[in-house]
Amino acid sequence: MSQVTLRKVVKSYGAVEVIHGIDLDVQQGEFCVFVGPSGCGKSTLLRMIAGLEETTGGAISIGARDVTDADPAERGVSMVFQTYALYPHMTVRENMGFGLKMNGHPKAEITSKVNEAARILKLEPLMDRKPAALSGGQRQRVAIGRAIVRGPEVFLFDEPLSNLDAELRVEMRAEIARLHREIGATMIYVTHDQVEAMTMADKIVVLRAGHIEQVGAPMHLYDDPDNRFVAGFIGSPAMNFVAAMVENGAIIAPGLDNARITPPITMPGNSVPVEIGLRPNALRITATGPYRVEHAENLGAVTYAHLTAPSGERLVVETEQRLPAAGGAMVGLEFDPADCFVFRADSGLRVR
Repeated sequence: MSQVTLRKVVKSYGAVEVIHGIDLDVQQGEFCVFVGPSGCGKSTLLRMIAGLEETTGGAISIGARDVTDADPAERGVSMVFQTYALYPHMTVRENMGFGLKMNGHPKAEITSKVNEAARILKLEPLMDRKPAALSGGQRQRVAIGRAIVRGPEVFLFDEPLSNLDAELRVEMRAEIARLHREIGATMIYVTHDQVEAMTMADKIVVLRAGHIEQVGAPMHLYDDPDNRFVAGFIGSPAMNFVAAMVENGAIIAPGLDNARITPPITMPGNSVPVEIGLRPNALRITATGPYRVEHAENLGAVTYAHLTAPSGERLVVETEQRLPAAGGAMVGLEFDPADCFVFRADSGLRVR
């Protein structure tokens, strides 16, 4: 396993630059997740590390080696794709060992490595089956096993769970996290699903339009986002945002029933437009008030109530109360000013 280092990495397609001078260090043995909306550049960046996309500018190193211009086979990486790409006429055992066989490895070595990967991934009972006889989750484990037997310095995962149903995605998240703990390899994982990122990563890299917005541990990004984009992207349900104005040392928020809020921060001036951010679990429903419950998602232990403020602002509240699913009730809201995040309306940057 090795560290991955990116310095001023740029990717252009003709005159269009899609990756804009990225600097990043992925430490040895770290599970790093690239997350962001579609088109943000996360898969392009992963493919550049793999050598499947040429690097227009900057440098990529794996361990002590500069691999910027190296062929994919010389980089010491192994990639797991969204599609399983298994040979349908081969058994699980043959699929997992095929790459080593083609590279001329001894049969005993292939058998040993395939058996060890099967043990790690709990595939032993399936080794003589062909892909058509496997579930989607089992096929993805075979694809991961094929990567393991190569003994790479770095594992690269490009949205490997996107084709699985919800239950299998949860199961496979746990499998991949367990695999990382067991083999301790450096892993870089691409997803658009922030829940995957939050539950699996040591480090999350939030990308937007080819730029890194913020890098940090999952709970650091949740608790201390640098800007509105990160605050809204990390967390489920998403953070609520309400337009407000700084007036005479306080923040007035029409969407929060004209509440006068004084969070423990330095105000950015007077008559400055801002946005208040409140996590759904920071809002508390009270008996009566001006907010209309439009819809309630009762999930058992928790309910997500979708409210409309008199100003037209939409809010989501996480509560343990059970509310009529059809809505219609009028409720009030309470919150602690210390739970408010404040962002400049012009730049989206956090006011601290």
